[in-house]
Amino acid sequence: MELEMIERFIDKQSVAFIGSIDEEGFPNTKAMLRPRKRTGLMEFYFSTNTSSMRAKQFADNPKACIYFYHKGLVKYEGVMLTGKMEVLTDQESKNMIWKKGDTIFYRQGVTDPDYCVLKFTAIKGRYYCDLKTESFNV
Repeated sequence: MELEMIERFIDKQSVAFIGSIDEEGFPNTKAMLRPRKRTGLMEFYFSTNTSSMRAKQFADNPKACIYFYHKGLVKYEGVMLTGKMEVLTDQESKNMIWKKGDTIFYRQGVTDPDYCVLKFTAIKGRYYCDLKTESFNV
């Protein structure tokens, strides 16, 4: 398994699943649009609402995971990364991943106080393909 191959796989996926921990200690999973920005397998940036349940959960407990998968006719492939999620509200981070059409979700634009960035920093991962799994460090 090559880490570059995993990066290419992730780039082809349109959806990511993110995992958080709720106030009772239970895992929560949510489908998100693909990361807006990625730095290797180390950092992933997503956009979300500051007022969202997920932003609160990550602020309370930064332990997180993200999962990408593809199911073909015969082949199933998946990558899970575990690490920490930060909720960023600084303008530089917001500007970094802002897209023109985001005003649909954030009416006040890039300065909307209900717009924030989730920054995931990976520690380790697990890759699955063809009935084989392999763990790796990031």
